[in-house]
Amino acid sequence: MVLLTNDEFLTELTKLFQKARVSGSVTMTMKRYDGRTKPHPRDGTPAVPNPKYKCLIRAQSSSKKISTVVDQEDVEKFSTAYTNLLKISVTGLKRLKKPKKKAIAAQ
Repeated sequence: MVLLTNDEFLTELTKLFQKARVSGSVTMTMKRYDGRTKPHPRDGTPAVPNPKYKCLIRAQSSSKKISTVVDQEDVEKFSTAYTNLLKISVTGLKRLKKPKKKAIAAQ
């Protein structure tokens, strides 16, 4: 898994979406991240009193895996860039056909 900066992550994610457009899929996961790389100690030492939580975002397509960590201060900027990327890249979704009101009333 490659840990990238936020901007590099978005550019690599664009490439993953372009590759998956032909065949394949992209899996995204998000989770809260407090910066720990090791498990909690067992000897009862206190944890960090006020951890600064971050957001760990991972993307996977076939054999390529990428990830990034978004700080609290950068969440709004990252989320707007991420939603714009999704609007551009996810074009293969089909719209659901709504049933007509007359057909529903007749039943």
